[in-house]
Amino acid sequence: MKHPSNRAFYAYWDEKRDGERAPDRREIEPAAIRELLGDVFVLSCEPKLGYPFRVAGTRVCALLDRDLKGEDFAALFGAASRAEITDMLGVVSEELLAAVAGVTATARDGSIAHLELLLLPFSNRTHAPISMTGLLAPMQHNGQPLGEFALTSWRYMNHPPQRFIPRALKKLAIARGFMVYEGLR
Repeated sequence: MKHPSNRAFYAYWDEKRDGERAPDRREIEPAAIRELLGDVFVLSCEPKLGYPFRVAGTRVCALLDRDLKGEDFAALFGAASRAEITDMLGVVSEELLAAVAGVTATARDGSIAHLELLLLPFSNRTHAPISMTGLLAPMQHNGQPLGEFALTSWRYMNHPPQRFIPRALKKLAIARGFMVYEGLR
């Protein structure tokens, strides 16, 4: 990650997941990331609508010169990148992998803006909609509203190694020989 806002948001998200694959969305406190909220967004995963914005920060909306609530995230991308960003959103939401991507966009005056996109999953809960969060940070931008986005690069970040609970390790050290487990037939 190149942008300091993305590094800060990833560090906060990583702290909240506490060794798990992803944190629960209730664990993210807006007050703790106050200075980043303008660049942060939350997407839901809805089979018929794609990945609509549930919440979009003020700077994200200002980049596109409109309110993004309810708009499909993949629709921000041109036809050449739309399938790739949809696949990336699917991997983040289903496999709970974080992703970082380089994005370019064309401003109204014809100039090219470079942005960095961070996508972070939330843990999936039973009977709750699947959602994810992210941060879209401009690397350089002249203040003009941006148009069609294009992916330039991306990568997924691996899961942290799973931790063993000390109590489970203690049980494994004691158990030797033949063991009987109680359970169903």
